[in-house]
Amino acid sequence: MQGVAITLLIVDAIALIVLVLLQSGKSAGLSGAISGGAEQLFGKQKARGIDAVLQRATIIAGVLLFVLTFAVAYIL
Repeated sequence: MQGVAITLLIVDAIALIVLVLLQSGKSAGLSGAISGGAEQLFGKQKARGIDAVLQRATIIAGVLLFVLTFAVAYIL
């Protein structure tokens, strides 16, 4: 049981790293930071498509990472 939980934890950690690296950046340097604030102020809608799927998958993988970490700590 302990080996299975640790293996799942490692696979989930690698998946979380890959999901974060696949996401596109929100800004590019100082000009992106300035325009990002303007977009937030004027309420520009979020882009749909693969970015939304990657964001949801990242959230799920992050929650799963926390749950598996607590499970491994409880088992040990």
